Parts: sequence; structure tokens; C-alpha cells
Amino acid sequence: MTIVPPMDENNRRLVANVHPPQWVNPEPSGRYNLVVIGAGTGGIVTAAGAAGLGAKVALIEKHLLGGDCLNYGCVPSKSVIRSGRAAADARGAGAFGVRVPAGTEVDFPAVMERMRRIRAHISRHDSAACLKEQGVDVYIGQARFSGPDTVEVDGKTLRFKKAVIATGARAAELPIPGLKEAGTLTNETVFSLTERPRRLACIGAGPIGCELAQAFRRLGSELFLFDAAPHVLIREDADAAEILQKVLMREGIRLILDSKILRIEKSPAEKIIHYQVGGKAESAVVDEILVGVGRAPNVEGLNLEGAGVAFDTKAGVKVNDHLQTSNARIYAVGDVCLAAKFTHTADASARIVIENALFPNLGFVGNKKLSALTIPWCTYTDPEIAHVGMYEEDARKAGIPAATFLRRFSEVDRALADGEEEGFVKIHVRKGTGRILGATVVARHAGEMMNEITLAIVRGIGLGALSSVIHPYPTQAEAIRQAADAYQTGHLTPGLKRFLERWFAWKRRG
Repeated sequence: MTIVPPMDENNRRLVANVHPPQWVNPEPSGRYNLVVIGAGTGGIVTAAGAAGLGAKVALIEKHLLGGDCLNYGCVPSKSVIRSGRAAADARGAGAFGVRVPAGTEVDFPAVMERMRRIRAHISRHDSAACLKEQGVDVYIGQARFSGPDTVEVDGKTLRFKKAVIATGARAAELPIPGLKEAGTLTNETVFSLTERPRRLACIGAGPIGCELAQAFRRLGSELFLFDAAPHVLIREDADAAEILQKVLMREGIRLILDSKILRIEKSPAEKIIHYQVGGKAESAVVDEILVGVGRAPNVEGLNLEGAGVAFDTKAGVKVNDHLQTSNARIYAVGDVCLAAKFTHTADASARIVIENALFPNLGFVGNKKLSALTIPWCTYTDPEIAHVGMYEEDARKAGIPAATFLRRFSEVDRALADGEEEGFVKIHVRKGTGRILGATVVARHAGEMMNEITLAIVRGIGLGALSSVIHPYPTQAEAIRQAADAYQTGHLTPGLKRFLERWFAWKRRG
């Protein structure tokens, strides 16, 4: 029986859905239109979508249906982050005239039980029974290509016309002396905790590290956040990263940046991190170490060589713009092949593959391209940092003249009322036009706000047009319209401004 610790009622319900102990694999009959290996977001969307169109589909998963997003990623992390936000709100309630009784504490076991309950509830959507009802043949076991058009699983051979590799990625191992021996937490194990670590070190100040460091700090852990870069979220907009870095420091996280971890030493009761900053050797004593940097594609054990599929152990399965591998029968989706390793990107790539694999070269369908996608993303810290399209630096390198329109939330009525004035909306357009090149939003619910800008980019709606979109007052999303208003005002030519000034002067005399 598959174990997901702790095996309480919630995790037993989870396992019953996503790796049912009594599951019996079906008997293959005939050739499948599509065989999908891996049942994370990319695999499930591909399999269920293809089956819904009438294709004969098999889906193979060796561990837990739902993959990282359900079991180790989006669902559990956002549940824990929400509890951390509630704790922070309680501590800061005095600023809003609400007196919280002294001694109010976080019940960490209850936080984690809530997360497991939510995960178990959501798991029904990814369950083997649900997929079977949708017409998918679900196989549980290790898949291995046995030829260019066959896959073996549980002693059975599945023949296919097309196949999709959707095996995802895992936390990468860091070559730090003593790290493996000391024992670490990753996104695959941290959500099995039932007791709060008193002292926690997070290695990596990227999205995963920042999100979980802030959450655990808010839940009561003493936090050390390490990174070799000079500031957090090194790949993000520098102004956005600066805001978050100040928030993390204000909340009591010890940032150890521009540092190099030399080795880890383990004693019976604790772990000692030896590191170097500015040439000076120092150490930090912690109870647990969470590795939140780097992802490695799951390409092992599939016999990709035997299927004629080119791959790299670091970059993953190699695909063209249509997500087709070097074997024309086989495609790949999600984290195993994409640089942008997000659940929503796996979903979007699955939709491309459904068309391209099942309806090749039909003209109006079957020729979808990965490069045509506009992919937003969000780091779920507090405040959140969301981005879509180009950064200013991207436009400069591409030789595109760009203008930037900025609206700070300190100038937005609803943000002031909410006490959430740290942050901004920053939108880049091509100079001389309203065409939106990219945008960054820093706000408590930046991920929700980014959808409007993404839609504008996808549908070719210029920034000027957003000025005419009525936003309910007061909302923080008004900042987008206000940035668009700034574009409209700045778009007036000197000649037109002079004409309007003369016209209004004439009207005043009339």
C-alpha cells in the first residue's frame, strides 16, 4: 500500500483516490489512439481531453495521480500559505482597530490537518475512478517504452498511434557536502510535517523558497533564507523583488544573500550550516533544512532511447514548437520538457498536444505552437508578484523601444483602505503605440489582477483601450485603468496639446 505520511483519515482518503490499493489495471485491447505517461496536470488534461473527444486513451502513473500540483505543490502550499496569512493578519489587526487577545497562537498541527483535508477533497477530481468514468483506461505502475510505438506497464504491452510523455520534474539535488547525510525537506516531504520546526533554513530565495519561508515564519518558525544571489527573486523585476525583500526582513526572516554554503554538519539534535559571506566564514544552527531551488526532469526509467526520443537529464525531453519529440509519434507536455514549469503551462501545453496529436495538419486545427502562448506567472508571497510578457530589459535586448507606465498602490484608494499600499502596477508598451509588451503587478492579490492584462495581450487590446474599461470603485484593480489613463494623457502630441489649450481658452472667452 502506498503511504503518504501521516496516514490519518485525510491521507487515507487521498490515497484511495489517487493510488487506490485495490486498483486492477485493465486489459489492453487493440491500439490506443493515445497513451499518456504521467498523471500530473499535463497528463490528466491530455488524457481526459482526448477521451472526451472520443479517442481511445490510456493513462499510466507509477505513484500518485494528480502529480506535483495536487500532492506536493499548488494545493498544499497555497493552503499552508493561507494559514500563514491568517496568522499575519491576526498579529496586524491592531492597525485596523481590532484588539486580538495576547497569547493568541498558531496551532501548527491544525494548520497541516486543514491542508490535508483540502487536498483530500480536491483529489476526487484527479481520482482513478473519476478518470475511468471519463473514458480513460487508467494503469498504475512503471511505464517503459518497449519500442517506437509500444509501452509496457505491469507486464502488459500497450500499442499506440500516438503517445505523450508527461512525467514532470522533481526537486534537484544540491552538491553541498553533508547535505544528503544531514537530511533535508523538499516540496515532496515538507507537507508531511506534523510538528513545526523551531528553526528552519530554506536554501534558495526563488519563488518556492520565498513562499515557504514567509509561510513558515508566519506560522512561528525562526527562519534563515539562503541564496547565492544578491537579492531575492533574482529573475524578477528588481523593483518588485526589493519590495518583497523588505517585507521578508520586516517579518523577521534572516536573509543570508550573496552567500556560499560550504558544508552541512549534523549532530543528534540539530544541523549546522557552514557558509561564507563576503569572504567571512559563519554558521547557522537549525532543526530542519528545506531545499527550494532547482527542478530536475523525470526522464529516468522510461527507456526513451529505445523509443528514439532525444532528451537531456537537465533540460528534459527535447521537443519542437509543436511539442513533438524526435519520434514523430511521441509528444511531451509540462515540466518534463518546458522551461516554464507551472501548472497552468502544463495545462496549456496539454491542450496544444491534444490538437496536434489527434488532428494533425487539418488546417484549422492540429498545428498549434508553444511559441504562440502568452504565459503569466505569480509568486504567492504576501504581497504576490505576478508577471506576464516582457520585462524592460527584455525589450531593450530585443531592440524594441518601450515606454513604462507605473501606478503605485499608495495612490489607489482601495489599497489605502485595505492597508495594502506596498506595491504597484507596471505596464510596458511599445513606444508610439499602445501595444502591451509586458507587465508586473505587486499586490496582495496580484495573480488575480494579472488576468486582465494577459487577456489584453492575447487579444491585441492596447493599453489605451483599458482606460475605457469601467472598474468598480473602489477596487485595487483600478490601478490598471489608472496606468492606462496615464498612457492616454502621455499619448497626446505636443501639437494636439497646444490645440486643446487654445480651444479651451477660446471656450472660456465665449
